[in-house]
Amino acid sequence: MTKSIEEIRDEFIEKIGLLMQSDGLPRTAGRVMGALVWEGSPVAFCDLATELQVSRGSISTATRALIDRRMIRRVTKPGDRQDYFQLAEKSYETMVEDLSLKFHRRSEELYATLDGVPECEPEIRERVRAYSETLESVAKKIGELVKEMV
Repeated sequence: MTKSIEEIRDEFIEKIGLLMQSDGLPRTAGRVMGALVWEGSPVAFCDLATELQVSRGSISTATRALIDRRMIRRVTKPGDRQDYFQLAEKSYETMVEDLSLKFHRRSEELYATLDGVPECEPEIRERVRAYSETLESVAKKIGELVKEMV
């Protein structure tokens, strides 16, 4: 049986919600992002709440989180008092840049662990150093990808 475009849309929005939840954002923020990616044009605040079947408070929290991460932006329409939201310029690049920073921070945390590992434990020090360097290498490669996207 072939799925309707509405079913495909709903599945897409849920997938984005779960993906972003795994990255530490509220699931509703991911669902808002998914709806905005799917729509492509500004969506009214109240329409997001209705379409996603969540409270206005949840939409407010979700949109603030996405604005803070520079993934979406608030827009207005002349003569309309309602807020609208749409993808921010370069929102995809911002997501990739944030991923690079996440790997860099993880690498720094592991490097800091080396200070506590005694010199008389070279095998442990080497494994921790190698793990940290791997994460830093990933961060750099992702950073290069961001530069290519710009």
